[in-house]
Amino acid sequence: MPKVPDHTVTHADPGRWKALVFIALAQLMVVLDATIVNIALPSAQQDLGISDGNRQWVITAYALAFGGLLLFGGRIADLWGRKRTFVVGLIGFAAASALGGAATGEAMMLGARALQGAFGALLAPAALSLLAVTFTDAKERAKAFGIYGAIAGGGGAVGLILGGFLTEYLNWRWTFFVNIPFAVVAAVGAYLVIREPAGGRNRSTLDIPGVILSTLGLVSLVYGFTRAESEGWSDAGTISLFAGSALLLIGFVATEARVKSPLLPLRVLTDRNRGGVYLSLGLAVISMFGLFLFLTYYLQVVKGYSPVMTGFAFLPMIVGMIVGSTQIGTRLMTRVPPRLLMAPGFLTAGLGMLLLTQLEIDTSYAGLILPAQLLLGLGMGTAFMPAMSLATLGVDPRDAGVASAMVNTSQQVGGAIGTALLNTIAASATTAYLVDNAAGATTPDAQKLLQLQGMVEGYTAAIWWAVGILVVSAAIAFALINTGKPDMGAVAGSGEGADDELKVPVVVH
Repeated sequence: MPKVPDHTVTHADPGRWKALVFIALAQLMVVLDATIVNIALPSAQQDLGISDGNRQWVITAYALAFGGLLLFGGRIADLWGRKRTFVVGLIGFAAASALGGAATGEAMMLGARALQGAFGALLAPAALSLLAVTFTDAKERAKAFGIYGAIAGGGGAVGLILGGFLTEYLNWRWTFFVNIPFAVVAAVGAYLVIREPAGGRNRSTLDIPGVILSTLGLVSLVYGFTRAESEGWSDAGTISLFAGSALLLIGFVATEARVKSPLLPLRVLTDRNRGGVYLSLGLAVISMFGLFLFLTYYLQVVKGYSPVMTGFAFLPMIVGMIVGSTQIGTRLMTRVPPRLLMAPGFLTAGLGMLLLTQLEIDTSYAGLILPAQLLLGLGMGTAFMPAMSLATLGVDPRDAGVASAMVNTSQQVGGAIGTALLNTIAASATTAYLVDNAAGATTPDAQKLLQLQGMVEGYTAAIWWAVGILVVSAAIAFALINTGKPDMGAVAGSGEGADDELKVPVVVH
């Protein structure tokens, strides 16, 4: 294909800022859905008669479908067109949410959650790749990714606030129904405003063996970590899932190296900078997801906060993320290399996490938890922002969907690992503390105090691990990401045969 003349660079999409509103709205809906149901779960479990053993499947069904189908969803966006995939994903997500809100039993609820995850896997990579090909000017791209990064990082905490409000003042069903207006507004807006860039479609055939191997491999991996949390790391089923996942993913890589039109072209992964982003971001998300869980339980069980108060207690983290992403990240992204934003960002978040290792039963919220959350938010917002942009920078337009899917995959897998790994560490530390100190607790009050101290002991033990993980994230970002100040005018052109590809996406008017 001939190169596009240079004058096309100035043909920016006139509706790009309106498009950003609808893309950001869809991303917020997907991210907050990962946490909004957590707060509503106890009420839903009681109403629908879900057993304690099956309760985790309300969360797991979403995570498995979402994490397992992301690469497939990303490639569908490349083949089918990003705008079309985005709109279909939104409509499907709204329908699945309506089904979840109207659920009359366990099977209907779990089916709705799996469908939400499947449509989310279509929607999320299409959203990020649309952003990547719509904003081609360096400064505008920095601003757009700043807003997107703040939502991607802070949406989970927004979910906790919204979930608390809806559960306490309305009904758990509204944690599902609330998605419908989000999805409808975003779908109508996207249909009217977003324009599909010319030359961005991938006309190759779908790699069916790659779809099967990657989906089964990722589902086995995510489920392996989920099972490890409930059954233990030495459980035969857990070990089988990890072994199966390793074999399937090795088979997937071998297949992708040989087929003519791979689901995930290995050039997307083997680029040093993109590989560094996927790895460091996935690790950072491990520590963040575990923290959301621990702080929610700490504030509600140990401190006695209501669901709404718990949600609001996460506000400093959201504020920190917005400031870090839209002010620090956006202003510095065109001036300094990405690793000088990502590595210090992860270290700043690590410092906030380090403060939380000092948690006690009577810890002051204003004295310790608030400043810790501000540092966490500032650090993660600053790091997320260049990471989101770098993950799709320099990617051939025909691979933008699948490159975007890899960012989401690293976040989803990181979230599943974080919840399982840190929960297991916390539970072991709590058990050890209770065994060591049981002799001294002779009265009911002393036993209750011992239980709370054991919980806090477990959380702080796991948070120490989260600190270590963030330090490793910073080291990976600093060592692997070696690109200089980004020339963000050219979104495409780093893959094989880049000389024959479109350097700048042209908007169809």
